[in-house]
Amino acid sequence: MPAHLSEAETSRYIDTPHGKIHLHQAGAGHPIVMLHGSGPGATGWSNFNPNMAQLAEDFQVIAPDMPGWGKSDSVTYEDRDHVTSAIHLLDALGIEKAAFVGNSMGGATSLKVAARHPDRVSHVVSMGAGAPGPRIFSPGNGPSEGLKVLHRGYLDPSPETMRALVDIMTFDKEFATEELVLQRSENARARQDHLDNFAAGLGRPRRGEASMDEIASIKAPTLVIHGRDDRVVHFEAGLRLVSMISDSRLLLLNRCGHWAQLEHADEFNRVVRDFVLNTAPNA
Repeated sequence: MPAHLSEAETSRYIDTPHGKIHLHQAGAGHPIVMLHGSGPGATGWSNFNPNMAQLAEDFQVIAPDMPGWGKSDSVTYEDRDHVTSAIHLLDALGIEKAAFVGNSMGGATSLKVAARHPDRVSHVVSMGAGAPGPRIFSPGNGPSEGLKVLHRGYLDPSPETMRALVDIMTFDKEFATEELVLQRSENARARQDHLDNFAAGLGRPRRGEASMDEIASIKAPTLVIHGRDDRVVHFEAGLRLVSMISDSRLLLLNRCGHWAQLEHADEFNRVVRDFVLNTAPNA
């Protein structure tokens, strides 16, 4: 497997009952499905390109653009069902069981897939995922400062807004590059339909998150990764997750924002590789 992978060489499309899904795929071995977050301009490649080449040395790595994002088909707020889309993706690829790795919204989807379809999930890794339950360290019912910027990006996906988004997502500003700012802005502005569909759901109940009972039912070994300095989803969400999932552990990373897989890519790749290779899934 090459030390680096390109966006073009890993790109492909696949048809599912929920429409056409664009994805990046590399490697062989036990499948790892990597699900991106909900930010404007997010794609499988933008969230996971620093991770795919290393993980593809041991696994078949699949990073889709979920319906409503990237180059995949549009979906309305009412019809968005990423859990079912994830299962359709596995079916279309002929995969019986996979490890699910998800950032933010992708982490929420991974947890819900594990709860509702335990026979299809070997392991779960979440990064910066939310969790139901009362807030202790971050009181209040409104969106966090990071989510406010994220929502603004759907109404104004300009480079200026994306610069604010990338800044609030990261702790180390070395990673808040102008290249990433422009990539996210261009990705978002390329699909006005995606922007409009997501914006139509702002202020309405969030979709795709598991209930406390569903999370407590998860039997797959679960690794919860959270940034100590996450300004989008407070790390107390990680504490709640490990308090509810019986076979779980928490990796709390200092000097880390919402994108652990980007800011701490080498450690993330090493830990995920070891977790999936050496943690036996529940029968």
